[in-house]
Amino acid sequence: MSQNKSLSTQEVAQILHVSKSTIYDLIKKGEIHSYKIGRKVRFTQDDVDAYIARSRHEHSTRPVKNIDTHSTLLTPDQEEKPQLIISGQDVVLDILANYLQQEGVSVARTYLNSFEGLLSLYQGNIHVAACHLFDGYDYNTSFVRSLMPGIPAVLVNVSYRTQGFYVRKGNPKNIKGWSDLSREDITVLNRRVGSSARILMDIQLKRLGIPTVKVKGYDKIMKSHLTMAAAIAAGEADLAIGTERISRQIDNLGFIPLLEERFDFVIKKEMLETRAIQKLMKVLKDPAFRKEIAHFSGNDYRDMGKIVGEV
Repeated sequence: MSQNKSLSTQEVAQILHVSKSTIYDLIKKGEIHSYKIGRKVRFTQDDVDAYIARSRHEHSTRPVKNIDTHSTLLTPDQEEKPQLIISGQDVVLDILANYLQQEGVSVARTYLNSFEGLLSLYQGNIHVAACHLFDGYDYNTSFVRSLMPGIPAVLVNVSYRTQGFYVRKGNPKNIKGWSDLSREDITVLNRRVGSSARILMDIQLKRLGIPTVKVKGYDKIMKSHLTMAAAIAAGEADLAIGTERISRQIDNLGFIPLLEERFDFVIKKEMLETRAIQKLMKVLKDPAFRKEIAHFSGNDYRDMGKIVGEV
């Protein structure tokens, strides 16, 4: 099946050899991710692959917990406290969590954006924050310094991903680069404050001297790369910033590559010798894990598990 095709409920049911009602039940329970185009429920191949990967490991692991770190502060006396809480919004992290469970590490996942993840790490709410924030010159280091003052930390690479513009298939508005953000005939979609896509947009607008009030649609906030991509494909707007991998999963969508982003884990140095982090570093270098995630197109894992920075 084509990697760039959005999947219907019926198609997913056929892939998993279950009924459509079972698929709706999985959605309701939060066990499989989906999105909507109008009233129609759609899935990406990544959604299905991640569900299969989680199911594959369930027979020998406890389920990975999802937590809300905004309302839950970790304390030493907390019952059944996870050994490792990983924040980030890439499906590869869900598969990583399952491998860690196989290694005997109890894991919880939270889906904060990069900015929120760094703050949560600084406050002691999580152990590992995924980060891909661009300051105009480099990725992540300056943000770790400013959001985690006085906290020694390392940056461990997970992957490199291509960032660019989502446009409608065929690029009917002939969008070429950042200066097109200010065109009167272009409507953009944005992400919420603290997300990497919004920070990237703001940096480029500042560099070009374009005030945000000149960007049509700047205040129209979308929940995820996936919802933005689906909205562009549906003709609800002309341009949004996101990763190449998502663009390959939505019909009627084009992609204009702009830069390669570095997607890192941020970990406090004091945690490096703990059993949980040692197991994480082991899994990142595990050939079986790398083989399982290799089919996620648009990610480059050349430095996975390598310490690429320190603060």
